[in-house]
Amino acid sequence: MGKSNRLYFCILLLFATISVFGQKEPQYTQYMYNIGSFNPAYSASVDNAEIAGLYRAQWIDIEGAPRTMRFGVNIPMSNEKNGLGFNVVNDQLGPSSQTFVDIAYAYQVQVSDDAKLSFGIDAGGSFLNVDFSKGDFENPNEPLLNGSTINNFYPTIGAGAFLYADNWYTGLSIPNFLTSGIYNEEVATIVDDKMQFNFIGGYVFELSNNVKLKPAFLLNYVNGLPLNINVSSNFLISDVFTVGASYRVDNAVSGLAGFQVSSGTFVGYSYDYNTNGLGQYNSGSHEIILKFYLGKGDGTKRDKDKNAKGKPKQIDTPRFF
Repeated sequence: MGKSNRLYFCILLLFATISVFGQKEPQYTQYMYNIGSFNPAYSASVDNAEIAGLYRAQWIDIEGAPRTMRFGVNIPMSNEKNGLGFNVVNDQLGPSSQTFVDIAYAYQVQVSDDAKLSFGIDAGGSFLNVDFSKGDFENPNEPLLNGSTINNFYPTIGAGAFLYADNWYTGLSIPNFLTSGIYNEEVATIVDDKMQFNFIGGYVFELSNNVKLKPAFLLNYVNGLPLNINVSSNFLISDVFTVGASYRVDNAVSGLAGFQVSSGTFVGYSYDYNTNGLGQYNSGSHEIILKFYLGKGDGTKRDKDKNAKGKPKQIDTPRFF
């Protein structure tokens, strides 16, 4: 087996290991801009319709390494209490390709003068394709590796809650409850999914008129696996430029940058460097996200209270999510 096939086989084994333990949800470094991908309650929190596209190339130089693409839409309803979301996520790893498609609905209530609480559900499915003919994986002890293919569809149902104000947010979500007993015997040898819990939070500190500090975190938990901890901190300069760093415990350090191209367009980029054993075999991971805000402007929340003269105030306040 050549070098590239050996690397490909390592990726296959990694795929099998990850699948058996159930951690299938795609990994994001710019999770703070991508909440709608894993928490359906987020869709009710947006003031204007938004469209997001993301591409992640992981572990550059390793053949068959993960590649993730996401397209998402979040649309607020006219009564400002409901929201709709739509997501398509394609996750590729070695000979496997898994495409998640779901539609989300969220409803929110005012819990204080400043804060709202949103509840959301989503329903859809996962299209799983595994083609073991891609690469030299022949192994007499593993019949699945002898050029066979898998093409199956599995339903998904998820839910989440999202509590937020103008300058902070926190949320909890479970992307899929249907994780037991839905795979046939053949697929169950490589896929034994378990529920994943996601807990996210962030805050905005106004250091000066032109500089804001925006820390955030994301925790992923799957029973039987170590807790996946992501922490980050970004500086927003003049409400246009974003620069910061992120750390995934026992996994990677990252640099992040963002630019508000126009009132309705934002682009963000991140680079990961592995701090674990994989670091010596790859050139890092790249991730880029592009967001479009439709309607009134750049997606920032606006204070709708009245000033001393009784006129509505139109003061933009930070929006980090």
